[in-house]
Amino acid sequence: MKPLQRYVPIFRWLPSYGRRDLRGDVVAGLTVGVMLIPQGMAYSILAGMPPIYGLYAALVPLLVYPVLGTSRHLALGIVAIDMLIMAAGLSDVAAPGTARYVELAVVLALMVGGLQLGMGLARLGFLVNLLSRPVIVGFTAAAALTIGLSQLKNLLGLPLPPTSHAYTLLWEAGRHLTEVHPLSVVLGLGSIGLLLALRRWWPRVPAPLVAVVLSTLAVWWFRWDAAGVQIVGDIPKGLPRPQVPALDVATLRALFPTALTLALVQFMGVISLGKVFAARHRYSVAPNLELIALGTANIAGSFFRSVPVSGSFGRTAVNEQAGARSALSNVVAAALVALTLLFFTALVFYLPIPTLAAIIMVAVFGLINLKELRFLLYSKRVDGYLAIVTFLATLLIGIQEGVLLGIAASVVAIFYRISRPNVAVLGHLPGTRSFRDLRRHPEAQEIDGILMLRIDASFSFANADLLKDLILERSSPEDHLIRAVVVDASSVNDLDLTAALVLKEVYETLQARGIAFYFGGAKYPVLEVLKRTGLYEQMGADHFCLSPHRAVRQILTRWGVSRAYLETVPGASGQDDA
Repeated sequence: MKPLQRYVPIFRWLPSYGRRDLRGDVVAGLTVGVMLIPQGMAYSILAGMPPIYGLYAALVPLLVYPVLGTSRHLALGIVAIDMLIMAAGLSDVAAPGTARYVELAVVLALMVGGLQLGMGLARLGFLVNLLSRPVIVGFTAAAALTIGLSQLKNLLGLPLPPTSHAYTLLWEAGRHLTEVHPLSVVLGLGSIGLLLALRRWWPRVPAPLVAVVLSTLAVWWFRWDAAGVQIVGDIPKGLPRPQVPALDVATLRALFPTALTLALVQFMGVISLGKVFAARHRYSVAPNLELIALGTANIAGSFFRSVPVSGSFGRTAVNEQAGARSALSNVVAAALVALTLLFFTALVFYLPIPTLAAIIMVAVFGLINLKELRFLLYSKRVDGYLAIVTFLATLLIGIQEGVLLGIAASVVAIFYRISRPNVAVLGHLPGTRSFRDLRRHPEAQEIDGILMLRIDASFSFANADLLKDLILERSSPEDHLIRAVVVDASSVNDLDLTAALVLKEVYETLQARGIAFYFGGAKYPVLEVLKRTGLYEQMGADHFCLSPHRAVRQILTRWGVSRAYLETVPGASGQDDA
């Protein structure tokens, strides 16, 4: 069983699965399924797809994930942000709502799943780190705003063109205000009010379901569809038949940027959700296995007319609160959707589109987290600026472009930090063996003739020349005050070949100036690189000390002036001090 448990996580918990677990999963699955039906149809419309495809997406993927996934509480299904990314990518290739558009959406699910499965098998789960928290905060806020505004046409009954730009949506809505359909506005705003009221005063009540039932009954009773209110209409009865997605090189090339963006965004969402609830219930999620599970679910779903799916924050929270004990709650939710498709599609014939728009708007506007943006600006201003850059890029340029620009900005910020590391000039703290930054510890004292530096970063090609210039400038021969340079390397975790060769240049230059060069506290990986490049042998093993204190003691002893320093260091007179 051990190999199966390692690669097929369901075998880890299924042997100990009991009645109490089943009861919790059934209740949670039914609760999530009730939410998933109206949300699935609403988000499918958001993506420019017929409503039925939101229900198809809630079938096969939800059966696959429990077998391979490591999260016990993740609720899989169609997600608003994913649908907006999909709509932004597909609308450039085909017209929303057309047969070609639907076909591309199914192919996209296969591509996204293939990328995720490939990344999981290649153990590339670390790629999720490309989507830093500031990027996610900025992207989510802008995407939520764009999603919400995109529903103005359905909420107000306006003939607005499909676009992923918020400013275009506002401009077009303003131009067509005289064409607003009053009854649609009443239904839409009434649904928003009901959703917000239920969320505040009765949070356990499935608000989307209540809004759907009441608005559908109202349209049916008063025949508001005859008065111009858009409704869902006929939904094909029955389960989707298996069908192989049509693939060709031109389609794969056109959809690849969207597929890659979705693969990363989905994985970020799934692993973030998984970690939140895993920490709350004291278990762990495996990033690479989650990639494999999500990828397999998307691949399998694509053969049954599913669009890309991932984890929903709102439904996952409801799943946990309803008592979910394992990922089998997804199976129960899928079973409820399947029963709806088989026997109850007629019940949603009169479901008004303005109500679905209201469900989307209430859900996505709740994703805008101004409090976290303020926290980022307060905690680390650069991260706050990254969030703002991502927000503006997503809002003004586009969804995919916003994510990619956010990632690029994060990489540039990281590279800038690496290339401009903190280099501290150290002084000795009297009465100790410690050395501290002279700028932050005025009580620290410089040691005559010795320049001590601490590099607070890995030493690499990105900062090698900067550090070389700094060392050589500080030990300039013009004043002849510096006779030795000691580098506290305890903060250096890595050293690449470029940096090692630069250190060799520094050593040779200092040697020509008659200045000794020492390292204190260098770690084994750093010493290994220095040995392989020959610098360790060239400098001599005695120039690599276990600590800055030992380096200073050795230098002063050679100069014959160690007594004054050692008298300030307790217990330093022996040979066993560190």
